[in-house]
Amino acid sequence: MAYPYTLPALPYAFDALEQYIDTMTMEIHYTKHHQAYINNLNDFLKAHPSLQTVPLEKLVAMVDQLPVEMRATIRNHGGGTLNHTFFWPLMKKNGGGEPNGKIKQAILNDFGSLEACKERFNAVAKSVFGSGWAWLCFGDDGQLVIYGTANQDSPLSQGLKPIMGLDVWEHAYYLKYQNRRPDYIAAWWQVINWEQVEENYRGIIE
Repeated sequence: MAYPYTLPALPYAFDALEQYIDTMTMEIHYTKHHQAYINNLNDFLKAHPSLQTVPLEKLVAMVDQLPVEMRATIRNHGGGTLNHTFFWPLMKKNGGGEPNGKIKQAILNDFGSLEACKERFNAVAKSVFGSGWAWLCFGDDGQLVIYGTANQDSPLSQGLKPIMGLDVWEHAYYLKYQNRRPDYIAAWWQVINWEQVEENYRGIIE
């Protein structure tokens, strides 16, 4: 990703995740919400050329070190751009099932079982107050950690490396699930792309 930022290609059709994620939600989420974060970030960076060459991951990670007047935009629109770019490949048509490879072993080592990991992840996703995300991250100690963030905050700003993330803003599910966030969370496990999760994990540890 480099400035000026553009909307990344969606790796499936808008209707590919039916019956779990409906077509209209996917289209609006991708073309309106994600695009808006990108537009707002690009507009802001026009006036700050010194930031245009800084990788977005680094900007988001160092957000609390930036001048106070820059922090909200980078946190909200930089985070929104980065989080959504990370999110789309984590889903696929005919997804779900169980992980394999190194991430499976790491989950077993750190949580005892996949079910225990999912239960903890679900609890965090349900407990995010208002808008935010649930994450499976790689911590400084080499252990996996499940972590919730508000709004478009990124685990990167807390020194954590995201491996898997779930958007629990209402715009991600409200058309189909209304106020039933737990139903959306349960459905999301049916479209998760474990191969991408494995790739994300290997990208950190290898």
